[in-house]
Amino acid sequence: MALSLTMEKLKLNPESNIKNVIAVMSGKGGVGKSSVSGMLATSLKQKGFEVGILDADITGPSIPKMFGLRQSLISDGGKILPPKTETGIKVVSINLILENEDDPVIWRAPILNNTITQFWQDIAWGDLDYLVIDMPPGTGDVSITVLGMLPVTGILMVSSPQELAQMVVRKALKMGEKMGISILGLVENMSYAICPNCNEKHEIFGPSKGKELAEMFEIEFFGSLPLDPKLSELTDLGKIESYALPKDLDLANLVDTAVKNLA
Repeated sequence: MALSLTMEKLKLNPESNIKNVIAVMSGKGGVGKSSVSGMLATSLKQKGFEVGILDADITGPSIPKMFGLRQSLISDGGKILPPKTETGIKVVSINLILENEDDPVIWRAPILNNTITQFWQDIAWGDLDYLVIDMPPGTGDVSITVLGMLPVTGILMVSSPQELAQMVVRKALKMGEKMGISILGLVENMSYAICPNCNEKHEIFGPSKGKELAEMFEIEFFGSLPLDPKLSELTDLGKIESYALPKDLDLANLVDTAVKNLA
């Protein structure tokens, strides 16, 4: 049975002015989608853009931990304000509401969808050039709500070299197409590792397939990210903003250029 994906868009909070909404999506967990969301937001902020992150992975939130955020959402004169990271990125996540960050979120789909609605309509985001949405894995209810009811400018797709991950990413790519959302480009994560002793590149999960996948769907291949212990160390410490992207992968410029090309 065909599913109707036509939905009414949610109205934005009157205290918010968001120019572009970027959904970071993989279709599968474990490919580093949240890390890419954090790196993209950081890269955009370093370019001088005003940036926010909406952590839409309600049952598996990790964004506050990566940025070292422990402050709750701020109530100010009837407005709900997102806390800011060290560099000024605004963040909203369910983990900023829970009493303990390791408390499980055991909610059914209607409550999960309502939470996304509240994050969009009740939060006073202020003026943002980019709102990065860290999507949950899969193509279920929350993904449908975000892509169908929020004015998503485009999707940044994240894959990894494994064939299993590639298969699930293809499902997410087709979902974006069905919902009429433009794919800005694809990033392949965990493509390789650099040996600290000999400085050689090792493709731990097999040869890169990112460019091939991008060509299959006629989208831009932005490039590859390494499997880097330094990134793991910094995210564990809540200091992802200190991580340096590979010099040949300027995520902010690539995404911003893709958005301008859409316009």
